[in-house]
Parts: sequence; C-alpha cells; structure tokens
Amino acid sequence: MRKKIRSFLRRVVAAALAAVTLWAVVVTADAASPDEAARSIEENSAWAVRFLRWELADFSHADTLSALTVLALGEAPLLLSQRDAVALAQAQEKKTQTVQVQAEEQEGSILVEPEASAPPVREEPLTVRDNGVSARTLRPADDGEYTVTGGVYIKNSTAYTLSASLFEEPFDAQLIPDGPQVLIIHTHATEAYTMPAGEEYEQSDAFRTTDVRYNMVRVGDEIASGLAARGISVLHDRTLYDYPAYNGAYSRSAESIKRYLAEYPTIRFVLDVHRDAIEDTQGNTYKAVCGEDANLAQLEFVMGSDGGGASHENWRENLKLAAAVQQTAVEKLPTLMRPIILRAARYNQQLSTGSLLVEVGAAGNSLEEALLSAQVFAECFADTVQKG
Repeated sequence: MRKKIRSFLRRVVAAALAAVTLWAVVVTADAASPDEAARSIEENSAWAVRFLRWELADFSHADTLSALTVLALGEAPLLLSQRDAVALAQAQEKKTQTVQVQAEEQEGSILVEPEASAPPVREEPLTVRDNGVSARTLRPADDGEYTVTGGVYIKNSTAYTLSASLFEEPFDAQLIPDGPQVLIIHTHATEAYTMPAGEEYEQSDAFRTTDVRYNMVRVGDEIASGLAARGISVLHDRTLYDYPAYNGAYSRSAESIKRYLAEYPTIRFVLDVHRDAIEDTQGNTYKAVCGEDANLAQLEFVMGSDGGGASHENWRENLKLAAAVQQTAVEKLPTLMRPIILRAARYNQQLSTGSLLVEVGAAGNSLEEALLSAQVFAECFADTVQKG
C-alpha cells in the first residue's frame, strides 16, 4: 500500500514538474539570452520560481540566489560548499550597481543655488575670436507682417489674431521661494556652433556634438550661473535628449519636465535652450549678431500655441512672458533679439505657463558669442521676472 502511495506521489510530482517545465519553455521561447529567460520566468510567475527552487532542494530560500544560480551551484560539491560566499558577493554587487545607477541619474541634472555675491571671475575672460563665418544682423521691417507691442515684434504663423491688449496684462508665472525656481532643459542638447580653426569639436552630426563643453549644455550652464548670481535657484537638466536618436526628443524631454514639475512645485519657469541654423539663398551658413555689439549672438523666442490641434489652453500666458522678457532686452540692446515666432505647435510649452523656447545664436555663431549672449539673456530674464 505504501509503495502504491509513493508511486502515486512520484507521478503527481513528475506531472507537476513536467507542467512547470512546459510553462517555462513557453514564457522563455522568445528570450535572447539566459538572463532574459530567467527574467521572463520571474516576471511571469513568482510561484513557478519557488516551485523550481523546491525541485532543486532549496526549501528554505534563505538567501537571494536565483533558481538558476542554485542549479549551477548544485552541479559540483565544491561550488555548493561556497553557496554563502556566492550569495554575499552577489548581494554586494547588487548594492554597488544600485549606487552607480543612482549616481548616473544624479548626473543628469544639477541644482545651481543662488549666490550671495557676483559669480566668480573667470580664469580667462570670454573673448570672441574669428571663426571665419560671415555675420549679419537680422532686423524686422515695418511692413505689416508683424504684430508689434512696444518694441517687440511678433511673427504670427497661426490662424489666431493677436490683440495689443493681451500684452497689457501681467504674465501668469511668478517666482516662488524655497526651492528650484527655473528649470533649464535642452530638447536638442547636441546642437553646437562653429569653432575657430584648430579648436573643432568631435561631431556627432553636422554642427552637433555630444561634448557638453561645446553644445547647448554649456550655454545652459552660463544661463544658470547668471540667474544664480541674481538670487534665482536653477535646476539644470544636462541630459542629451536628441542623442543617439533625434526623433522623439520632444517626447522624451516632456516626460522629464513633467517629473521635475511634480517633484519641485516651486519651478514656475521652464527654459528650453536651443540654437538656430541660418543660411542664405545659396545655402551658405552665416552668423546672426547683435547690431549694438557684434560680439553677441542674436537670440530668438519660438513660441507655441494650440493651432496644431493639440491642447494648449494657456499659450497666451507663455507669449506674454516672452514679450515681457524681450521688451526688457530691447531696452538694453534693441537688436539683441530677433522677432518672436509664434507657431501652430506646442514645443512642450503646454506643461507650464512660464515656458520659453529660446534660440541662442545660430550654427554659424561661435561658442563665445553664444555664451556672452547667454549672460545678457540671464540678466534680462532676471530683470523681468523679479520685477513681475
């Protein structure tokens, strides 16, 4: 009788093991590696893993070793005798990997705290050197093509009519203390400039580089430093959202903006810092410089709306902010900024009523010209929002 019971139990266990084996084959059929197969098992059913460990005589599950590791150790008595050492080593490795991942995530953004005094003097002051590119100063013409408010020109590419009374109202976003106040981000961070001969960077594409000493991240650093010197706390996201893939960069940066705004409710202003690319009718690249100071690259706001059909109810608030900052700049340097462009696209500006997309110079400008303009822009922005 006992033999029959034992035989029956063996058949039941064998059938169960066969079922688990078949199940494991199904869930790992598309796995490209043993590690992926193990993850497939673990993600699909915890109880199946426990059953596999039981099959391997791992009843207590006292350590964190996977079933596959236990199976490998069981192949040799010497390895099995060192099971505790293997478990400890894996635990330490996992802890190290976790710390490294956290460190990498922190490298994506830096918090630039306000300074009590002026920013430190550079070891070498910024000097603009000839990069061999022809320069032009782009000025609007009074031909009825623009909406004009004060000294600000707006090129309206949407179906909306802009009323002058809109710009008489204050913009919505206001500085909030006790936390990061401005987020600087770069949807197209690898955009870069034209360096003087002998100082070229390694290109990831035409006029683009992943080297943050030469791309838009460097320009963002300059703006962040200028704002901090004015007592404004800045969170600078230095992630390359357009590399290695250019397509989808706006979607990727949008997810980060949402996360930052949720984590830091004090952020009311979002600056997406780019550079433009300008060519003449023959396809020749040229630089855009300020008429009052040729060492400064011209800047431009590109503002979004809901004209493309996507929801963006508060686009006018962003436009009012852009016009206010540009009016401040006009009063300092009338041709520092080119006309504001209003387009039927959102550019992630639906995420905040303090969103600006600012183009700092063009591909033909030098990095130094862009950095000098970034300093002036920081001053104009701070003057505007601190007054508002």
